[in-house]
Amino acid sequence: MKYPKDLLTLIAHLRRLPSVGSKTAERFAFHLLNWQESQLNSLGTLIATIKEKIHYCSECGSLTDEIHCSFCKDTQRDQNLLCIISSPKDVFAIEETRIFQGLYHVLGGLLSPLHGCSPDQLSVEKLKERVFSRGVKEIIIAFDSTLEGDATALYLKEQITAWGIKASRLAFGLPMGSTLDFIDGGTLTQALMGRQSL
Repeated sequence: MKYPKDLLTLIAHLRRLPSVGSKTAERFAFHLLNWQESQLNSLGTLIATIKEKIHYCSECGSLTDEIHCSFCKDTQRDQNLLCIISSPKDVFAIEETRIFQGLYHVLGGLLSPLHGCSPDQLSVEKLKERVFSRGVKEIIIAFDSTLEGDATALYLKEQITAWGIKASRLAFGLPMGSTLDFIDGGTLTQALMGRQSL
């Protein structure tokens, strides 16, 4: 069976999405063919301009459509408490628990020699500046429970201890090898509430 060239191209692009295999990509493509032209144009415009409209907060690295994100602008949040996460997506997973009321810092990845991510590629210097300029008293390290997450947590613990700041990490109730965006809200809430000192 030979699909038209443009349909094959669309299927190939859809297959690049996470967890989308050939059959799912075909289903999505055929479904899009049934959309109204105005819906397709709206989706196409959004995809074409998404990187212009959404960018990283200049303060913490979270996603925003303004200069500073809503978390950094919120003066009601606890300025003495800072949660370090590896990617902007994790901010929203933690926010869904409605437990954490401090500030965030997106590290921009995890240490991984295999993937070429070394300490100088992470925003540790920016973190240090924020810690001292805001008078942060506790830092929560909230990384995925993986080898890379553990290695990065240990590296940061050494840095944070040298700064004289209290460091804690999410409780070890998270399943090994799991990622924050696949953890249910109840488990993540308990991990935040039961955090332990490193």
